[in-house]
Amino acid sequence: MKEYLDLVRLVLEQGERKFSRTGVDTLSYFSAHYRVDLAKGFPLLTTKKMEWKSLLHEVLWYLSGDDHIRNLRKHTKIWDAWADENGKLETAYGYFWRKFPSAKKNEKGVWEVSEVDQIRYVIDEIKNKPYSRRLVVSAWEPGNATTSKLPPCHYTFVFNVTNGKLNTHLTQRSGDIALGIPFNLAAYSILTQIIAQETNLELGYFSHTIVDAHIYIADKGSATEKYDHLDGLKKQLEREPLPLSKLHIKKKPIDELTFEDFELAGYQSHDRIRFEVAV
Repeated sequence: MKEYLDLVRLVLEQGERKFSRTGVDTLSYFSAHYRVDLAKGFPLLTTKKMEWKSLLHEVLWYLSGDDHIRNLRKHTKIWDAWADENGKLETAYGYFWRKFPSAKKNEKGVWEVSEVDQIRYVIDEIKNKPYSRRLVVSAWEPGNATTSKLPPCHYTFVFNVTNGKLNTHLTQRSGDIALGIPFNLAAYSILTQIIAQETNLELGYFSHTIVDAHIYIADKGSATEKYDHLDGLKKQLEREPLPLSKLHIKKKPIDELTFEDFELAGYQSHDRIRFEVAV
């Protein structure tokens, strides 16, 4: 995908070296942006082999609203490093998508908390008021964010309907260019297609703003050398992108979709490139 490769070049060429929370330095670029036309194909990277099954299981886990990794762990261990010893994940995106805590004072001045299903709200709004500018979903709850082991990175997204097409804009506070961004791009493209199908809309654009877009770097021979992502990204820049695949989803209500209802057709890619995760 040219858009992704252009993002890699931007950070490589204009990023500034910074210390990071992980103890591994980064090349960091402030406020990177790209967008892709989803009508041209499903944007699963072809310049390296992507873990499609893990990716889809993660999206379905988000949509379940679960805040425990017991079910996700059967398919991928992607969130194990950030869950507690019992498997509970403080910052479970899907929990906030489907059960966001909303507090209001009652007539006695006492705070009462109810849960808001933001995904259901957005779907209903699109069906009834497709040109609404309030189609916002947030995973950022300030109290949670101050205590969580890993506060949400991709913390809010907005839908927009234009000329019968559904567009999505994702805002991300922090984005690992080598590992996280390819997953985020594909995951939110899946979500866009699910909701477009649910609301009888065509696919529009996926747009993505990354406040701190970064590439992990480390000096040769250093203690953190294994976390260096430069070589793998440069290898991708040398590869020619292959034609995009197509994603087919059975026509079912969003809460009835299962893994078997998704078909990735025509996916081809270059060889896998391994990147170590800096926790």
